[in-house]
Amino acid sequence: MSISNKKKSLVLKIALFATGFSGIVAEYVLSTLASYFIGNAILQFTLIVSIMLFSMGLGSRISKTFNSNIVFYFVIAELLLSLLVSFSAIASYMVYGYSNNSWIIIYLLSIAIGLLIGLEIPFATRINDSYEELRLNISNILEKDYYGSLLGGLFFAFVGLPYLGLTYTPFVLGLVNLIVSFWLFYVLKSHISKRLQKILWICYTSVFTIILVGFFFAKPLVLFGEQAKYKDKIVYSEQTKYQKIVITKWSDWHSLYINGNQQLSTFDEYLYHEPMVHTALGLTDTKKDILVLGGGDGCIARELLQYDDINTITLVDLDPKMIAIGKTHPIFAAINKNSLNNTKVTTITADAFTFLEQSNKTYDVILVDLPDPNNVDLNKLYTKEFYTICYNHLTEEGTFITQSGSPYYATKAFYCIDKTLKKANFHTLPIHNQILTLGEWGWILAKKEPIHKKDLEAIDLENLQLKWLNKDVLPAITSFGKPLIDTSGIKINTIFEPTLYLYYKQGNWDLY
Repeated sequence: MSISNKKKSLVLKIALFATGFSGIVAEYVLSTLASYFIGNAILQFTLIVSIMLFSMGLGSRISKTFNSNIVFYFVIAELLLSLLVSFSAIASYMVYGYSNNSWIIIYLLSIAIGLLIGLEIPFATRINDSYEELRLNISNILEKDYYGSLLGGLFFAFVGLPYLGLTYTPFVLGLVNLIVSFWLFYVLKSHISKRLQKILWICYTSVFTIILVGFFFAKPLVLFGEQAKYKDKIVYSEQTKYQKIVITKWSDWHSLYINGNQQLSTFDEYLYHEPMVHTALGLTDTKKDILVLGGGDGCIARELLQYDDINTITLVDLDPKMIAIGKTHPIFAAINKNSLNNTKVTTITADAFTFLEQSNKTYDVILVDLPDPNNVDLNKLYTKEFYTICYNHLTEEGTFITQSGSPYYATKAFYCIDKTLKKANFHTLPIHNQILTLGEWGWILAKKEPIHKKDLEAIDLENLQLKWLNKDVLPAITSFGKPLIDTSGIKINTIFEPTLYLYYKQGNWDLY
């Protein structure tokens, strides 16, 4: 039974649609992994997409060296693309676990995928030349590839990343590309010699088997690669729409990591949360309505609930999974004393910046417990613009406090936050404490009225159940030696001139 030229052309276009679909998703997967492993999401997405486009051009140039057996080479390119797309995440995780040079494999995969897509488009155009006139041929081929890229982007954003995660999304896309390419092979096999057909049958069987095996072993392989990066045993790992959440265990203690960066350890988290909460609350006479930005682990809410005069605690966290962990994970529900399920606490899933922009409510205390500003995305939550919004949502005698990283490991970043708060009309008081698992860490207290060290020393800690904080250490946490570096020329941080994350990157993290 002969297959019409119209059907051959249609199948060819569907194959290009699948190529665009799977290829762009693979690039988004690699970009997301690069932002997690290396940091700076905007830079990583920019670099990887640019590398992919350059490689597509290079692949197109290479395609002109093939003079015969174009259908065979097109199918081979599809097979290789299916394999690379499927195993892109696993390969990246395995290298990440055993090397600090995971960026190499990510960029190499981006180049390889771009090359294959660049080969396929000219191949498809040359094959389709027998079925359509030139003006329709080029238009239809490119159109289907671009449409596939659009659908791939939508799939990654709304289905792949939030529901399948980075582990399984590549395999689903690899299988889709493989199935469509097999259909193409079946329809166009008359253009391939019998000997080459046998080779392709063996290749399809092998690739299909490899992808299926990879799919079923994907999770343990990723966990194996991840585990090599953590000194303690991983007991929980979740890729959410926003971040990678990992919980590890050593002895009786657990540690929380977000995108590979430690956030807390149950061993000594009170050394972080007690100074942060009770200094801010101690400086505030009226403390009825409290806002917590971040803090999805529930430990800040736990400390706040010791104050009977608090009426409402509003906790805003971007990631619903982090809030769910704080509410239901047995380790965190125990460490935070089930605080997020308390009737005084309202949890909201939202971006902190957007939430405050859309709110007209004022708060007596605002506590900002967000991850370190190690990329442009987080940088905006440490800007003059953000602090100005916080200022406007704070009562006249209210208190603001933000975690500010390490005054020693990231000195410029720490003092940049202080200077930026002052630019937003706050009066500030930096404080710090030695946290055993994190090192020397700091916060910036801020009010609309002048704030002095003696105000902190006068805080009443009676009737509070505290593991570490007492009257004796209140004067000590406001005392700093001279900055380790010259801080006189530090710039403020704004949305349009994001300097903070660069200061953070330039910190003395090798000492940590």
